Amino acid sequence: MGRAGAGPEAGTVSLVAPRPPYAPVRGVAGAVVATDHKAVAARTLATAFGFFIAGGVIALLMRWELATPGMQLTSRAGYDELFSMHGSTMIYLFVTPAALALGTYLVPLQVGAAEIAGPRVNLVGYWLFAFGGLLAWSSFLARDGAASAAWTAEFPMSDAANTPGSGMDLWIAGVMCATTGVILLAACQLATIVARRAPGMTMLRLPVFTWTMVVTCLMVLTAFPSLLIAMGGLALDRHGVDVYPGAGGATAYQHLFWFYGHPVVYVMFFPFVGASLEVIATFSGRRVFGYRGVVLSLLAFAALSMAVWGHHMFTTGQVANRYFSLTSTMLAVPAGMEYVAAVGTLIGGALRLRTAMLFALAFFLQFLIGGLTGIYTGSPPLDYHVHDSYFVVAHFHYTLLAGSVFGLFAAVYYWWPKVTGFRLREGLGRLHLALFVIGTNVTFLPMFVLGYDGMPRRVANYRPADGWTTLNLVATGGAFVIAVSVAVFLLNVYVSWLRSEPAGPDPWGGQTLEWATASPPPRLNFTAPLPPVRSAEPLLDLRGVPTPEALP
Repeated sequence: MGRAGAGPEAGTVSLVAPRPPYAPVRGVAGAVVATDHKAVAARTLATAFGFFIAGGVIALLMRWELATPGMQLTSRAGYDELFSMHGSTMIYLFVTPAALALGTYLVPLQVGAAEIAGPRVNLVGYWLFAFGGLLAWSSFLARDGAASAAWTAEFPMSDAANTPGSGMDLWIAGVMCATTGVILLAACQLATIVARRAPGMTMLRLPVFTWTMVVTCLMVLTAFPSLLIAMGGLALDRHGVDVYPGAGGATAYQHLFWFYGHPVVYVMFFPFVGASLEVIATFSGRRVFGYRGVVLSLLAFAALSMAVWGHHMFTTGQVANRYFSLTSTMLAVPAGMEYVAAVGTLIGGALRLRTAMLFALAFFLQFLIGGLTGIYTGSPPLDYHVHDSYFVVAHFHYTLLAGSVFGLFAAVYYWWPKVTGFRLREGLGRLHLALFVIGTNVTFLPMFVLGYDGMPRRVANYRPADGWTTLNLVATGGAFVIAVSVAVFLLNVYVSWLRSEPAGPDPWGGQTLEWATASPPPRLNFTAPLPPVRSAEPLLDLRGVPTPEALP
């Protein structure tokens, strides 16, 4: 559906689309072919969460293996498969598609559109992602086992000589399918933002979350094709075509992979920054502080993220270390602006510490550890010491699990009433948060010390004389606390559904257009005229809250 209705000068904006000339398909067939962006988003997020559970089970097996010296559960080759599939699942099949799923659901609602652009393409994107995930996991059924060259599949470790068998080929095909699906999801969202905004909604009136999806989709469309090229070349090389020849082949592969591999970190970060800022603004009763500065920082952050991939290659001697160290350190500036926005929004606000708000605050605090240690690893002399050690594992997990996943849960608790029509329980939500905070810090803080003391990443065993047993045992205990926290979340979902009470269209006093429709929204999103769009927070305008420009 394109733009419709009168302009903002007419008072209200009607985006009510005509009733479709067909009856909606229901049941199993409806789940397969329904093109409603909300249904596609819900399936994408549910599928991604399923992969999260599967990847989490693998993580528990890995931590159990490393709790004490010796091989308790598996072989060294089996452990290689476990860490490879764990990393692949969390990056390709959980955090990245979960971030795009939030945008698939919310972007059309936030911009006042009746439907996402290219709904059939959007549906194909979901099925490619789901099929790709199943294809990658089917590598466990191969005679030679699953992929075992890590989620990066660095060449020549991943060639046919070092990782033989069809399991690796299935993994490559699965990653390419899932990545293609994510690209299609991003393209539909970006087209919706560009072409289907409600009258009066200029780019500088987009909600903060939608702005984070703008830069996220730009990075997906720019960087993710590099992964397809790297994986396509790897598949050909494994089957007799000399794509990565000679001593330079490994470096060429790393350039292609890491041109994708660093922007994907921000694809897994930006949407949760936007979600957390909107949660903080709503539960502070204020507009996002420094809105235009946030937009500028997002654009600068996205641009710089495309110029830092070489810091993953400091120790190769094949990149300009000073240049990539400079660009990596510069990322602290736009990141700092987003923290200023969060703190500025909190100051002077009427704070309501609901579960979503607490998760949003924890997101900014937890991610800060990952961000600061990123500055450390962005310095070549320091990176030489901790490269490929458990220090890097801790840094990476503080940006994603101990960081972005907190932002994801903030979004889930905040928008759950909009999607389902009922709220999650506050008591169980706070227990979930407490256990998740304890679990992530007990798991990953010891890894900084382990890495600094020389424990390599991707190692299946160590000697008692290494002195790593105590910290590994602590980290394993923390991993099981994380598992309990996720179980509490699932219990919350079940109990809240079993004893659900209608939440109403706007239970939190939201600020953006998705709260101006029913919960859950109807098929074409809006059945009543929308309020005039004069800022990024049109519902606050209705309540008479002045914009910063209107203040004396």
